[in-house]
Amino acid sequence: MQHDDVIWGVINQRFCSYKAKTRTQTFCRNAYNVTGLCNRTSCPLANSQYATIEEKDGRLYLCMKTIERAHMPKKLWEKVQLSKNYAQALAQIDSELEHWPQIVVHKCKQRMTKMTQYLIRMRRLRLKP
Repeated sequence: MQHDDVIWGVINQRFCSYKAKTRTQTFCRNAYNVTGLCNRTSCPLANSQYATIEEKDGRLYLCMKTIERAHMPKKLWEKVQLSKNYAQALAQIDSELEHWPQIVVHKCKQRMTKMTQYLIRMRRLRLKP
């Protein structure tokens, strides 16, 4: 059984290898972090139910972590390939994360929007002579 509050207490007060502190903010270098900030709601290590968007080879995937798969580290993250159509991908996120907290759904949609925009910019730069 995972205790999210205990894990966050250790990460926040003591040591986390992903933490990067500046004068004003604390950032997280974990690839699964949905916001890039080190806080309780966006920490993939301290949340047993967590979702994020990942990009591999120009395709976007919705990665979901649930407590039921915590005993199998290899299968901890379930990956669902998102549609290339932006509106369909948003609807896909809504359907996959239907009973999840609204903040998680909102952050995933924000991250997908940001990643879609940088993929469009990458394609545009590749086409420029």
